Amino acid sequence: MSENTFGKLFACTSFGESHGSAIGCVVDGCPPNLELSEADLERDLARRRPGRSRYTSQRRETDQPRILSGVFEGRTTGTPIAILIENVDQRSRDYEKVRSHLRPGHADYVYLHKYGHRDHRGGGRASARETAVRVAAGAIARKYLSECCGGIRISAWLSQLGSTQLGCPQPLAVDDNPFFCADPERVPELEEQLQSLIKAGDSVGAEVTVVARAVPPGLGAPLYGRLDAELAAALMSINAAKAVAIGDGFEVVAQRGSQHRDEMTPEGFCSNHAGGIVGGISTGQDIVARVAFKPTSSIRLPGRGIDVDGNAVEVVTTGRHDPCVGLRAVPVAEAMLAHLLMDHWLRHRAQNAEVSSSTPQLPAGESSR
Repeated sequence: MSENTFGKLFACTSFGESHGSAIGCVVDGCPPNLELSEADLERDLARRRPGRSRYTSQRRETDQPRILSGVFEGRTTGTPIAILIENVDQRSRDYEKVRSHLRPGHADYVYLHKYGHRDHRGGGRASARETAVRVAAGAIARKYLSECCGGIRISAWLSQLGSTQLGCPQPLAVDDNPFFCADPERVPELEEQLQSLIKAGDSVGAEVTVVARAVPPGLGAPLYGRLDAELAAALMSINAAKAVAIGDGFEVVAQRGSQHRDEMTPEGFCSNHAGGIVGGISTGQDIVARVAFKPTSSIRLPGRGIDVDGNAVEVVTTGRHDPCVGLRAVPVAEAMLAHLLMDHWLRHRAQNAEVSSSTPQLPAGESSR
């Protein structure tokens, strides 16, 4: 398998490159009779779209989705949903200098060793441009989870920019600023930091926190289909992701069992250190994960590299790039979590639709983050 498909019962196969004529996906497994239109995809695509502010790539893509199949008279038919998004603002000439140069921190070197051939324009298949179709597929999953699965809600925000840690005191403010920041009083600080980076021609990393609420207990599996394992894989598949933490993540190393265990009373869970997943299965609490994104390697500062023949070269990246690629990853992280939960909802329904438990479902406890 060439590994271009994510999901089992709700599966998305993506295609296309950064500077090709279009990108797109085929979403298979969506149940029939879900009301769906292109407008349902456009909101999330607009949030991810480049050029929305001076702090992201200035590539001007409209990201207008076209639904080619799987929807008739405004409702899904249960057949594959094909989505196409045209690329309208490629500037391939910006990459002519790196046709034979392998950029440090990029996939150029490894693509040549894996495939023996590469599309150097804008990173080709390795470009974050591909994530637009994930967001489109995730919008379908988000709509189904909200309307047909008990009101599951998914949100994300920027929780760290470089060394600047950010809280979430105002979740509704996330879409009111270009940083997806839930603490609007900190936005001027972030603007100053990014302006300084742009002026210096450098970049910085970021952390994104993503949360799913109203998830029922029981999604996942004990071993090879663990919800937390597949969540980590889903988030790590996003371009530039380098680490995933679920619940308290790496902080559990310094915790004691008496602190970490999420105790239960008849009134509910007392905490949520586990991030809503225990034994690979959802507990009914909020699912909480954090994703660390590396600084983008496409910067104006000269760096050492090699050409395709192994000779030393100086590499300077030109073109339009994000000073912090993690900013636009917020809607992508939401999409991947929505897609995963949709897939697990259908898998759970297929095996355990008739299962009922006499044990009451406990109210959720507070997350430690």
